[in-house]
Amino acid sequence: MTELTRMTAAELSAALAAGEVSAAEVTLAHLDRIAAVDSRVHAFLHVAADRALAAAEDIDKRRRAGEPLGPLAGVPIAVKDVFTTVGLPTTCGSRILEGWHPPYDATITARLKQAGTIILGKTNMDEFAMGSSTENSAFGPSRNPWDLSRVPGGSSGGSAAAVAAYEAPLAIGTDTGGSIRQPAAVCGIVGTKPTYGGSSRYGVVAFASSLDTPGPFGRTVLDAALLHEAMSGYDPMDSTSIDAPVPPVVAAARQADVSGMRIGVVTELSGAGYQPGVLSRFAEAVELLESLGAKVTEVSCPHFSYALPAYYLIAPSECSSNLARFDAMRYGLRVGDDGVRDAEEVMALTRERGFGAEVKRRIILGTYALSSGYYDAYYGKAQQVRTLIIQDFDAAFGQVDVLVSPATPTTAFPIGERADDPMAMYLADLCTIPSDLAGNAAISVPCGRAPEDGLPVGLHVMAPALADDRLYRVAAAAEAALAGQWGHPLLAEAKGLD
Repeated sequence: MTELTRMTAAELSAALAAGEVSAAEVTLAHLDRIAAVDSRVHAFLHVAADRALAAAEDIDKRRRAGEPLGPLAGVPIAVKDVFTTVGLPTTCGSRILEGWHPPYDATITARLKQAGTIILGKTNMDEFAMGSSTENSAFGPSRNPWDLSRVPGGSSGGSAAAVAAYEAPLAIGTDTGGSIRQPAAVCGIVGTKPTYGGSSRYGVVAFASSLDTPGPFGRTVLDAALLHEAMSGYDPMDSTSIDAPVPPVVAAARQADVSGMRIGVVTELSGAGYQPGVLSRFAEAVELLESLGAKVTEVSCPHFSYALPAYYLIAPSECSSNLARFDAMRYGLRVGDDGVRDAEEVMALTRERGFGAEVKRRIILGTYALSSGYYDAYYGKAQQVRTLIIQDFDAAFGQVDVLVSPATPTTAFPIGERADDPMAMYLADLCTIPSDLAGNAAISVPCGRAPEDGLPVGLHVMAPALADDRLYRVAAAAEAALAGQWGHPLLAEAKGLD
């Protein structure tokens, strides 16, 4: 690992602006790091080395010409393979889209290019973002850099692993039920789910349209805030996009002050079934925030207990609708088109071979929940529970500024341990799902390592919609305090690699 790959995005930004290093040098260092370790981590599905170096050289040329550039110009980034990218494949971790090259950029892809970030490549993910371990990828699992025998979380596990392994200083993912915050927690990095509608879904291959939220990964809170600001904002191409200013997340990350803030500990999101080391690190983090001047109280959100079953009716129902477009007729895989079989048979053969087991499970579940005679009993009831969860959040935020909980019930589990137990896998998102159902903002920031296994633990902070800046105030304060107490958990060598 070189000094350039150890640097945070903010440090790289400063060095690039000062002319101390070129974008080409930074990019080459990260490409070399990928070449050295990714055969073991498998964070990337596609590495765009030539394109990345060409983009870096263009940034260097523009900088030499005196052109005004943004703070992330020349900083490398990894992109989850659910964002459409001109010139690069977009597979969503699925055989049904293997080799597909989209004809347009997602809005966020375009914004990353406009910001001058250098796209290193596309990262691995659970197929169509359905999973909590990246084991559902059709192209093999990614591995956690802290322990290569364990999962990096999911569904954005490849993006989280790339940042944790120092293959990229920044990455983007999507969060539908926790798919940014859960992998961030188990990989020991920072991951944010912005307010739903605060970041564009245009060009993000849809899983569950009322839940999918793109967001940033970084090794520090400030890095995540810089990327959050660059990728967010109103997009007329997305009908759910919020026409409002992006919250001042970078200023909040630099403020790192919780004095006078009211922090609520959610009583329903800890206790039985949680790993003791996760609970102990979470409790210590809360005590630290209180010592910094925050007022901490317990808050009950009684309907959070029903979030998991409600989510696993709503999300599969939307997935059943969204994935109907993969019909072997327009793009992607086509099986059995021999001129004899009719379209219906070709479609069935293609979907049988192209979709993995978890995607099929959710399509079947969602189709059943939406079917005649069952819609009101299942999908309709789940949406009513969703309303009750939103009301729980509204009541809680009437008492406190932010809510906190562990980000995950356990640290990273061994690869294969939950592969045959869907319910155990779904429980990995127990703490994160309520924020997706409500659409409010949330972040995971490292709060040390569990004593049982030495693996990272995440502190989960939730804020009201469009109050994303509160997340960064709390997370930055926790980051600074925890670094002083234990040594920064992010910048330690990931024991699985170095």
